[in-house]
Amino acid sequence: MSEIYNRRLALLGQPDSLAQLKQSLHGIERECLRVDKSGQLSLQPHPKALGATLTHGSITTDYAEPLLEFITAALPDSQQTLEQLEEIHRFTISQLADEVLWAPSMPGVLPDESEIPVAYYGESNIGQFKWVYRQGLAVRYGKTMQCIAGIHYNYSLPDSLWGILQEDDQDPRSAQDYQSARYIALTRNFRRYSWLLMYLFGASPAVDNSFVRHMQHSLKRFDEHTLYLPYATSLRMSDLGYQSNAQASLTPCYNELSSYIQSIRKAVATPYPPYAAFGTEQANGEWRQLNTNILQIENEYYSIIRPKRITQGNERPVEALEARGIQYVEARCIDINPFLMLGIDLEQARFLDVFLLYCALQDSPRLEGGECPMCTENFMQVVKQGRKPGLMLTRKSGSVSLQDWAKELFDGMQATAELLDKAYNTNQHSDALSSNYQKLLNVELTPSAQVLASMRAEQQSFSEFALAQSLRHAQALAAKPLTAEQLAYYQQLASQSIAEQQAIEQQPQLPFAEYLAKVSLP
Repeated sequence: MSEIYNRRLALLGQPDSLAQLKQSLHGIERECLRVDKSGQLSLQPHPKALGATLTHGSITTDYAEPLLEFITAALPDSQQTLEQLEEIHRFTISQLADEVLWAPSMPGVLPDESEIPVAYYGESNIGQFKWVYRQGLAVRYGKTMQCIAGIHYNYSLPDSLWGILQEDDQDPRSAQDYQSARYIALTRNFRRYSWLLMYLFGASPAVDNSFVRHMQHSLKRFDEHTLYLPYATSLRMSDLGYQSNAQASLTPCYNELSSYIQSIRKAVATPYPPYAAFGTEQANGEWRQLNTNILQIENEYYSIIRPKRITQGNERPVEALEARGIQYVEARCIDINPFLMLGIDLEQARFLDVFLLYCALQDSPRLEGGECPMCTENFMQVVKQGRKPGLMLTRKSGSVSLQDWAKELFDGMQATAELLDKAYNTNQHSDALSSNYQKLLNVELTPSAQVLASMRAEQQSFSEFALAQSLRHAQALAAKPLTAEQLAYYQQLASQSIAEQQAIEQQPQLPFAEYLAKVSLP
């Protein structure tokens, strides 16, 4: 362990610092498809009983109309976060008549792309903006890829704790600049070590045939309806998933916030000839995409982690970062575990808390000398063949086996787990570390291996396996209804969101082209 890491651990182990550490915030965004009880993608509109997707803070949609997104508040204990996530799941299941929530990240049997409905947010300018953006994603990447679901894990340390660390570092920068620099350092370490998360929690080693019907691939045949890679951990995060040739030129390696912002701003403002060929409007006046640039908006940038700041009003994400610095990070590479009712459980959340705090406290030199592409290559190696015996990864000091490097990281994280256990008066962080260490000793304990093992044991295709899990989770969620008070609360949220959307639509609306010019980045 580095000297700087040990010093920070000792500092945060002081009573005042431990009290501050308990104010760290944890939020979860979980995506999942609505399907009917035979596993077919729902083509029905977003259920009105769930509220208006434009204005609901907890239940909305991502790309497709049936691709739900559940959003928790940012809470000081990840156990509270999961409790809220479970409430949202239970309410949603109670409002779905003949549908269930698809259990894994990868979709099942998909209809023709033309039949996949893009999410609709009403007739207001902001609603149309969100719809046209998604039309652009369809034009650029196809609708199939947009039906992938995942979990985003949001994490922040309290400002006061950054202040304690800054004083110890004797750093003369403003509090905002110091905090942003340290979040960027966390992000660099996340890039270095996130392959470990894919080994431990990757849960998408197989796909339905329909997912790759329009693309070239090197997948193997599992059965008549399923394709897979024998040692894959997460096909979701491979080049089958969220990858883009246009974005290959983006190299925000997170050495400074300013360079990250500059890279994203440039991409939002730089035309990309293949997208220009599509144009922005069709002959009938219907919009095809917001613009013809590398990115329509900042959120189109596909990354495994993002520095974030809550926006205000019509502020764009990079404007918020530029004005007020980084507030939290969003880890975006988490597969949905199809064996878990919520796609994630407390043990995994505790591990993520340890991992993210370790990335924040450990020394984090700049990504230079080819290390940035090296990080990408390690990540891609693990998503495609992470369970391969003897798999070798690369770091600046040379080649190292996945097993040896992982064991080094677990050794380093042990002190972080003990620190968090001390702050929260529990053993759950150390237990999460110990439990996940067993996956290094026995690869068959990894979710990706368990998915394939279950499919083989039950003689199921991927879609049959996923449907069985989906029905099982729906039954478990329905077996424990919300209290009358909880149900009324979520019903009120739904009603309020519908009223808010109606109020927005009743306001005077600019012609969409004028609105778009007004909200576009300078």
